[in-house]
Amino acid sequence: MSVHASEPVAPVPVPAHEPPYYAVVFTSVRRFDKASELDSGQDSDKDAGDYQRTAARLSRLVRDIPGFLGEDFAHSPGGLAISVAYFRDLDGIERWRRHPEHLGAKRLGRDRWFEQYVLHIAKVEQAHGFAGQ
Repeated sequence: MSVHASEPVAPVPVPAHEPPYYAVVFTSVRRFDKASELDSGQDSDKDAGDYQRTAARLSRLVRDIPGFLGEDFAHSPGGLAISVAYFRDLDGIERWRRHPEHLGAKRLGRDRWFEQYVLHIAKVEQAHGFAGQ
C-alpha cells in the first residue's frame, strides 16, 4: 500500500488519532529482495520495478477510501517489509480489501512478489505521540 524505497518518503510517522481506530499490519518477505542479494538478475529487477509502481498506485488509491487515516512503512535489507495502514473503522478496511485494483495486486503479490506474508488487524484503544524539535 505504500510508496516504497523508490520514492523518498519523509520519515514522519502517522500521527496518533483519537481512538478507537484500526491498524492493518502487513509484514512480508519479498522474493526479489532476496534474489538481488544473490545476483542482480533482470527478472528480479523487473519484478522490483513492477512492485514499486503497483505499491505507489495503491498508496494513492487507498487515500480515497472513506475512513483511511494514513500509513507507515519500513523495510530492511534482505526483504522484510512492514506496512501499517490505519482506518477509522472495519468498514473502511473491508472497502479496501474488496477494491478491484487491490485484489489484483494481492494476486500478483502471491504469484510474483512475496515469499511469504502475514496480515494482522488490530483495534487501537490507546495512542500517544511525541514530536521533538
